[in-house]
Amino acid sequence: MLLKTVLVSLCVALIAPVTTGPLHAADKPNIVFIITDDQGYGDLGYTGNPIIKTPNIDRLASESSQLTDYHVAPTCSPTRAALLTGHWTDRTGVWHTVNGRSMLRENEITIAQLLKEHGYATGMFGKWHLGDNFPYRAEDRGFTHVYRHGGGGVGQTPDVWDNAYFDGSYFFNGEIVPAKGFCTDVFFDQANQFIRSKAEKHEPFFAYISLNAPHGPLHAPQQYMDMYADQDPAIAAFFGMITNIDDNVGKTRQLLQDLGIAENTLVIFTTDNGTATGAKIFNAGMRGAKGSEYDGGHRVPLIAHWPAKGWNQQHQSDILCHAVDIVPTLLELVGAPSPSEIKFDGQSIRTLLDPTAKTDSWPDRFLVTDSQRVRDPIKWKQTAVMSQRWRLINGKELYDMQADPGQQQNVAGQHPQQFKKMIEFYDRWWDELEPTFAQTTEIYLGHLDHPTVMLTGHDWIQSDLPPWNQQHIRGAEGFQSRTKSPEASKNPKQKSAAESVGKVKVHDGHWAVKVVNSGEYRIGVRRWPVEADHPINAGLPAGENVPGASRAFRTTKGVALPVKNAVLRINGTDLESRPVGDDDVEISFNVKLEAGSHQLAPLFTTSDGNQIGAYYAVITFLQ
Repeated sequence: MLLKTVLVSLCVALIAPVTTGPLHAADKPNIVFIITDDQGYGDLGYTGNPIIKTPNIDRLASESSQLTDYHVAPTCSPTRAALLTGHWTDRTGVWHTVNGRSMLRENEITIAQLLKEHGYATGMFGKWHLGDNFPYRAEDRGFTHVYRHGGGGVGQTPDVWDNAYFDGSYFFNGEIVPAKGFCTDVFFDQANQFIRSKAEKHEPFFAYISLNAPHGPLHAPQQYMDMYADQDPAIAAFFGMITNIDDNVGKTRQLLQDLGIAENTLVIFTTDNGTATGAKIFNAGMRGAKGSEYDGGHRVPLIAHWPAKGWNQQHQSDILCHAVDIVPTLLELVGAPSPSEIKFDGQSIRTLLDPTAKTDSWPDRFLVTDSQRVRDPIKWKQTAVMSQRWRLINGKELYDMQADPGQQQNVAGQHPQQFKKMIEFYDRWWDELEPTFAQTTEIYLGHLDHPTVMLTGHDWIQSDLPPWNQQHIRGAEGFQSRTKSPEASKNPKQKSAAESVGKVKVHDGHWAVKVVNSGEYRIGVRRWPVEADHPINAGLPAGENVPGASRAFRTTKGVALPVKNAVLRINGTDLESRPVGDDDVEISFNVKLEAGSHQLAPLFTTSDGNQIGAYYAVITFLQ
């Protein structure tokens, strides 16, 4: 029978732990968990890549336990949701990276909360991508020391305005602080400061180093790109970012040695999905890449090093496992209780990582991964049902991984019983999860500890992709595409999309919000974020580029808009309209909101009736 989750409190302190007493700090291993973004199984030297330079990670692999058949989601937010909670991504509400579907449901309990309850100091560094507002931020989910960018990457819509990969500003425990240097170096440096501080205080710690690199845009320090000067610029930047990560892994391992804590520190290195860029060089014989339902989209490396337990020798396990196994495994390794209120979808894989353990009788099981990336999940959309030997793809194709690891020969017709068995398993799996899909993740308004909330277009729930990075904001995504482009102006025969269909642009997106306290609220609507402090209708000059194969998001010129009015739309009703002057940076509305769920969709209109959603809104609880 499939495991079922139940609603549990955000406050882990309310969970009654089943334990005979806490371990002493000296008995608790420190944990350094490193996860990279868009780096595939084949983007490492030790897995066979002939080009890439990753000597530190290669050495770590040679001195560690490895999983060779470990699977995640085919994209980033869903993977992080699974590995932090032990639950299927679709169960957690995180099946997309935008559209309000990348926020980890409030009823989920993270490994950070469980470890914090067990006496661990908890820190996260880099990419969270599971919600930028209360109660979904890392600091709301068990991490007491948080240094991160906004959204899913540096320069995305929820991030600090005009951030690029160099010399950016980041959120440090909720406050914006400037930094110098390349983003990966900054995140590792902050993590290492945290590690040093906790080691000096003899506190066990969990350092979650979750990187945005080597995700695009493809930027890297020039000296790393120069290492791949004979490659295509995209590969040079992508591999350059990975080699930079590799150097930082080496520095962190050296720090653990210098602090005298390497022996009892569990170091885990893994990635969040298949390669985004490196498949053209090497993909370890797999079909597919990032976003794919085939193994190349979700089979990734996992390395675990823990000298105190003998995990400092090369050991490989080829047993099938999944990101949902991480939380129960870590809890067993540190001796922390598994609260009875939580039913994990995964199981502990400690014995697979232990070089001395016997796994001859390891039971076969079915695991599921899918790439939804839609507003609401669709049955069998880019789905793999996996067993040790078999892969059922999209409910149509069956592959024998023993005979055909590249997934080229569909053998569904030759193995009808296996096909039927996996179909039936998925049907039960889907039937269990489907009722949870309607549990929309809502951003809290009016919480007494968080009276002011910043909303961004990244989290619009709508039929199309929302404006998820700052290039979209600068280019007036959602408006420019429906009006005449400069090219159309030069060519009278070329019509805009709006003209072609005889319709004006209508904003169909909204923020799903939960009003915690009834009362009066001020809703300030903006085209530019607070940090930009720029008039709604005014354009912005292009910003400076940074080294790499891509152009920084900020190099897009900010186009001017002919906005006439700002409209407050709530629950599908336009409540009030106000004119927008040339110097107006924000238009504010005061409104009484009742406690409960609402759809908030403030927007701007032009004289010809076109609409564009307000990219940013600042909501303040006044009473």
